[in-house]
Amino acid sequence: MTRSMAAVGWRFDNSYARLSELLCTPADPVPVRTPGLVLLNEPLAAELGLDAGLLREAGAAIFAGNELPPGAEPIAQAYAGHQFGHFTNLGDGRAILLGEQLTPAGHRRDIQLKGAGRTRYSRGGDGRAALGPMLREYVVSEAMQALGIPTTRSLAVATTGEVVMRTTPLPGAVLTRVASSHIRVGTFQYAAAVGRRDLLEALLEHAIARHDPELADLDAGDRPVAFLEAVVERQAALVARWMLVGFVHGVMNTDNMAVSGETIDYGPCAFLDAYDPATVFSSIDEHGRYAYANQPAIAHWNLARLAESLLPLIPGEGDAVIERARGVLDTYPDRFAGHHLAGARAKLGLATAEAGDRPLFDELLERMHRAGADFTATFAGLTAAVQATASGQASAAPLPFPDWADAWRARLAREPAPAAEIAARMRQANPLVIPRNHRVEEALTAAEGGDRGPLKRLLDALRDPCTATAANEPYRGGPPPGCGKYRTFCGT
Repeated sequence: MTRSMAAVGWRFDNSYARLSELLCTPADPVPVRTPGLVLLNEPLAAELGLDAGLLREAGAAIFAGNELPPGAEPIAQAYAGHQFGHFTNLGDGRAILLGEQLTPAGHRRDIQLKGAGRTRYSRGGDGRAALGPMLREYVVSEAMQALGIPTTRSLAVATTGEVVMRTTPLPGAVLTRVASSHIRVGTFQYAAAVGRRDLLEALLEHAIARHDPELADLDAGDRPVAFLEAVVERQAALVARWMLVGFVHGVMNTDNMAVSGETIDYGPCAFLDAYDPATVFSSIDEHGRYAYANQPAIAHWNLARLAESLLPLIPGEGDAVIERARGVLDTYPDRFAGHHLAGARAKLGLATAEAGDRPLFDELLERMHRAGADFTATFAGLTAAVQATASGQASAAPLPFPDWADAWRARLAREPAPAAEIAARMRQANPLVIPRNHRVEEALTAAEGGDRGPLKRLLDALRDPCTATAANEPYRGGPPPGCGKYRTFCGT
């Protein structure tokens, strides 16, 4: 280990690795030929208590898996999952958890290498990742962070100097992912499938300590239901936020739902351009299971699988146990609807509540669908109109759907806040820029060819998505004509 790496500021305390060997196995990263640092997230490094200068100087070896940081205890986690509705045992087939970094602010953050080589759970895969998908996860996860949506983060992307074979040879890479934890609904499914109550209890207590420490004081019999309720609330809020920015996750399997409430796994994800609730981007989602409009219901279905896994820990017998869990699950639709309506009101500039607000928002979406209107640009245009009113100027562009706009303006007139305050509220709810699919592809293609300029400019544009800046001005428009139907791929 180099002296500089010892001085970086690594401070590991690896609590998950101390759980049962049934939940994880030791797994050293497989060294690569030529480590090279492509991206380093310096602000995130500082949050983690790491010296970004030293990381940039000598961190490629760690970020590619050739060298372990001091205190690391690398493991691959076991979990199961319903993939497109079909249950299977899984696990980290190409990801290795180095350990849990304790930050200066007192938080615990998983540091994971994605694409670090084969593990016990690789199931015939090569354990590697290609540069394009790892850059995609970096770009989109950091964009989600800037949008204020709970997400795993990306600390670095390193190249390996090796080729991975997918449909064609691709440059290899490793992503360093940061998360509050990598405990998934599928982790609980796995523990329940093993059939040992002590394992399930240990996982629950660990998850509570990580994410809901206030529940530790409850009676043991109440903790499973309280934990379920906390996860239901987090997921309802998260998916509502996705819907309000037009985000399509693309692969909402139960192994891709984190109990922390963070968005995890950015394989076939993308953002809406033209609004269509049936939009599917993933090349493998042939029947639209994970279409944009299906995401709230799929989250509910996934949470039911978590509830099933927790049933052995809920006191009582037979139907009484099921009813306790169902009572929590049944709160999800109202929780989601509440979060979504609050966000919809903010997008329309509303702080007060009226019964007609939901129909007003839904009518706008229906008009947008029929017209093929751009999701992000439509709401940005509404914001611009209110900003123009606040500054005493005429709007630069006519409002879409005039009769709807008349009803919206009449509703805004009943808001007690001045136009400037309404405009400020709308600016925070309606981003000017998102990771437009054509821009992401442009940046990834250039980076794979050795030109990182478009990638850097895209990241700069996404850093402050709700403010008009010189950096993001070229990135505010939708796709050029002739882009065609967009498709994404999972990267494995």
